[in-house]
Amino acid sequence: MKNQKVWFVTGASKGLGLTLVQKLINQGYLVAATSRNLSDLSKAVGEYENFLPLAVDLINESSVEAAISQTISKFGQIDVVVNNAGYGMLGALEELSDKESRENFDVNVFGSLNVIRKALPQLRKQQSGHIFNISSIGGFSGNFPGFGIYCATKFAVAGFTESLAAEVKPLGIKATVVEPGYFRTAFLSAGSLAVPEKPIDAYKEVRDSQSAHQNDINNQQPGDPAKAADVMIEAANSENPPLHLFLGADAYHVAEAKIADVQRDMANWKFLATATNFDEVGA
Repeated sequence: MKNQKVWFVTGASKGLGLTLVQKLINQGYLVAATSRNLSDLSKAVGEYENFLPLAVDLINESSVEAAISQTISKFGQIDVVVNNAGYGMLGALEELSDKESRENFDVNVFGSLNVIRKALPQLRKQQSGHIFNISSIGGFSGNFPGFGIYCATKFAVAGFTESLAAEVKPLGIKATVVEPGYFRTAFLSAGSLAVPEKPIDAYKEVRDSQSAHQNDINNQQPGDPAKAADVMIEAANSENPPLHLFLGADAYHVAEAKIADVQRDMANWKFLATATNFDEVGA
């Protein structure tokens, strides 16, 4: 029996996006998926009656709009949107140029916003739907030297997802920000992880982090992307899905440490920091 929910997944030619698409197709869902290169996507996934491969430039609004229209034309609706496309950026803030930084924001942030903007008219018409925005544990904690710009893009994704959830809840639409830890995908390979064009020797800790991610952590990540995809499908089918979906024991560990740090800072500075109204004075 087919599952009649229609999924629209970006960045589906590799990594978590590809794993998710393969699972959805095998479970009978109707799936539209995007990649910059249609050949790569079709080769990675194969041909199926319930699969619509789409070549999309996510930072081009017309390209995104065309993909959404094609999906609706073929399947009649869109039920679940997954903004998965994105890439990593590893470099100290001083090292990364304005161009390098903006390009990371273009794909990781504005590409997702383009999809949301073009998908929402259909979801509003249906009075239903669920948008998953793939962030990162680096979108909850920025304590990763050399990942400042990448973390900034993923913090942005988390922030606009929280606002999106509040905006669309009265319309019957749900939103979830997914914050994975390390999963064994191609994310740390050369095609998915950008590095500075002009590195600065002074940032030894950043170079060490770059070397560790490219040589030691890559292909040794603890997370199984197939299990991550299962959790996302479960969340999409839940009556009460989470707003924040942390994936992986490592993500939980980092999130709990961040929450504890914030609570400690708040407690230590509460007396002075809360005595800031016009009618109050601090110690």
